Amino acid sequence: MSEQKIVRVVVVGVGSVAQIRHLPEYAENPNAELAGIYDPNEKRAAELAERYGCRVYGSLEEVLADGSIDAVSICSPNTTHAPYSLRAMEAGKHVLVEKPMCISRAEGHALLETAERTGRILMPDHNQRLVRTHRKAKELLQENAIGDLLFFQCNYKHPGPEVWTADSGNGTWFFREDLAHFGVMGDLGAHKIDLIRYLTDSEIQSVVADLHTMDKKGPDGQPIRLDDNAVCMFNMANGLPGIMNFSWTNYGREDNGVTIYGTRGVMKIFGDYNEDIVLEMRDGVQIRYSVGTPGVDPMNSHSGVIDEFISAIVEGRQPVVTALDGYKTVAVLETAVQSAKEGKWLEIQY
Repeated sequence: MSEQKIVRVVVVGVGSVAQIRHLPEYAENPNAELAGIYDPNEKRAAELAERYGCRVYGSLEEVLADGSIDAVSICSPNTTHAPYSLRAMEAGKHVLVEKPMCISRAEGHALLETAERTGRILMPDHNQRLVRTHRKAKELLQENAIGDLLFFQCNYKHPGPEVWTADSGNGTWFFREDLAHFGVMGDLGAHKIDLIRYLTDSEIQSVVADLHTMDKKGPDGQPIRLDDNAVCMFNMANGLPGIMNFSWTNYGREDNGVTIYGTRGVMKIFGDYNEDIVLEMRDGVQIRYSVGTPGVDPMNSHSGVIDEFISAIVEGRQPVVTALDGYKTVAVLETAVQSAKEGKWLEIQY
């Protein structure tokens, strides 16, 4: 019997997403060892390290110099994603990085080149394509369940990052341009941009976007410099048009639904039903699917991201969410922001 391979991992940045997903999911994975934590907030790092029985590192340099570490999870602010990932891969570490993978196509090109040259796995945390409900939806679409596709609409709207991040309130780094770079487009839009590519097996070809700051304010009481609402229209390479709405100012029930219209009927994913997927057929019949996953509620669902990352390392293969997927998402994000500034449709230059 071959010896079980154990992947030693350090989590870099232990705010809410690390606490909700990365730390507990590494702890539960039989092929992973949560070896340590690094976070500039020393008190937070010490408390979590004690809870998980792992080491506190004093700096990123200390993490990367440790030859016993196989991989890192980068959960720090957006503008650190590319530089930290590049340094980690050059140090021989595999990398799981929160979305967006980087903040520009230029950074994305550097990441792709470094991953190829070093042979390290670079996986962006686009978790929605790993949700069982979305995988079932893709299966149904491939089976032509609603016929030829005509249009899509995606929503991702909640009250804003300040209500769930570890540093709650209007001091959250999500509201700081120097740390987040993108507003709601990068936070929530990144998820749906990747998801629609996955569901439709097509690339986003062009975009026109309208970005606004409607309600969010920084610690000084002034409106933040980033968007808190966004509306985007897309044309896919296969000819499919669609619209996406993203908001940090939905002070009601979270809306994380996708509706896809076809010639035979309509697919509603996490829509206005109790079931995960409902097909409303053209003849009036409803077909309902309860896949058994509570949406993508981070408080209740096992993301599958950590399991996929560890499995890819153990099995010596690329993960199902690749660095190229992360790059393409950023290419769309960057173009959408530019479209909003110029007020016109723009082609995505991948």
